[in-house]
Amino acid sequence: MKKYLIPLFWLSGLFFVYSQEEPVNEKEVDNIIDELFKEDQLIDELITSISKFQFLYVSVNYNSDTYFSGRDIGINQYNITPQITYVNSSGLFASVSGIYYSEFVPGWDVTTATLGYGKSFGKGNLFRYYASYSKYFYANEANDIYGNTLNLGLGVRNKNRTLGSQIVGTYLFGTEQSYQIALRSYAAINLYKDKKATLRLRPQLNITAGKQTIELARVTVNNGELFTEYTQNDVFDLINTQLSIPIQYNINSFDFELGYNINFPNPIGDETSLDTTGYFNFSVAYLISL
Repeated sequence: MKKYLIPLFWLSGLFFVYSQEEPVNEKEVDNIIDELFKEDQLIDELITSISKFQFLYVSVNYNSDTYFSGRDIGINQYNITPQITYVNSSGLFASVSGIYYSEFVPGWDVTTATLGYGKSFGKGNLFRYYASYSKYFYANEANDIYGNTLNLGLGVRNKNRTLGSQIVGTYLFGTEQSYQIALRSYAAINLYKDKKATLRLRPQLNITAGKQTIELARVTVNNGELFTEYTQNDVFDLINTQLSIPIQYNINSFDFELGYNINFPNPIGDETSLDTTGYFNFSVAYLISL
């Protein structure tokens, strides 16, 4: 039996944008960075308090181990993800990112380009919707079964920005087609904060489900001879649950994050009990106001 498990790297970020009629100043830029920090190789949210802005957010993320859909593929390797993102106050965002695996050949596996748009709505702008398109450019063409994704997201947070949830639907297409649904919930706990720096604990729970293609083998007997028949079934099932516990430090235009991530993969098809996996991540990022 074969499983075509979908990695989690193609979910694009969800941006929260809030408006007010104030010019950009250093304190407001600090607040942007405080809420912008990139998580799980992708930018997760953006909350601002200025009416007109545009900036670049440059980041690099290091993961101590590599797991696909939370599963151990038997290769001990780290990965590094650089990314540059453009955001403006109209709701437009665009990003280019890549991922390097220490033991793959070639090491630079895929480059991703994303273009999207999102807006806030509701009382106090506590709700947010977005839509985006991503294109993947693989170094190994054999991996290019899902070369494109369309993403739709809806998010909500409380007024104090201490709790939030997001649901993201992703349609993957190329030589094959599939879809995913991801639910993310987070809490933000300030450990220290002054005019220039913030130290924050931000635990997050990610639950991902999707369509998987399962190939089943059935042995039959015909005139005393054994024959193996293969059939493919599409099933929708839970793929992985991940708990992330990062601590984030923001000072001026820099962001730093150190975290630990735990995967609880769900067996699909003929998979038996899967081991819980975990890894450390470290990120550094810088915001450039344009």
